[in-house]
Amino acid sequence: MFGLGKNRSKLGKWLDNRGISQQWLVKKSGLGRNTISDLTTGDNEREPNAKTMKKILSALRELDPKVKSDDFWKM
Repeated sequence: MFGLGKNRSKLGKWLDNRGISQQWLVKKSGLGRNTISDLTTGDNEREPNAKTMKKILSALRELDPKVKSDDFWKM
């Protein structure tokens, strides 16, 4: 089970629904574990800067080419 009962952001829920671990996103995006953890936790609804967002979207598009920033963050 992913998420472990924690509040999840839209990004966190997207990963959970597809059975994708945060560690996978860390490896694919090249971002730090704490950054990914912050962005998948629903408590703070943190929005990434443009460079971070681009790295995350690039990794996720390997799985779903139609994914876009609006799916996760208010623009």
